Amino acid sequence: MARIAGVNIPTAKRVPIALTYITGIGNSTAREICDAVGIDHSRRVNELSDTEVLSIREHIDQNLTVEGDLRREVQMNVKRLMDLGCYRGLRHRRNLPVRGQRTHTNARTRKGPAKAIAGKKK
Repeated sequence: MARIAGVNIPTAKRVPIALTYITGIGNSTAREICDAVGIDHSRRVNELSDTEVLSIREHIDQNLTVEGDLRREVQMNVKRLMDLGCYRGLRHRRNLPVRGQRTHTNARTRKGPAKAIAGKKK
């Protein structure tokens, strides 16, 4: 089992699909990595040699922010917004939708389960 950026990559899958298991790498980025390193998109992870896995690992380390570093960066960005007290920061602080969605109905994922209000029956 190949280990890249602290993540165990599934060995039976094709290389671009397997790379998407790393946080911060999607389909297009995975294909770009394969092109840059010179690995065919149809090859599977268990067919890769150790030098190819090492080259993928080095390319990711040099050019991308992934996994723990990416999570930390996103958390710091949200914390910065909250500390500034801007509108987006206030929405994060109150655990409400941040990007302009309606909250009169819906938004249950972000707000949590509905709370019953006493005397509301009519």
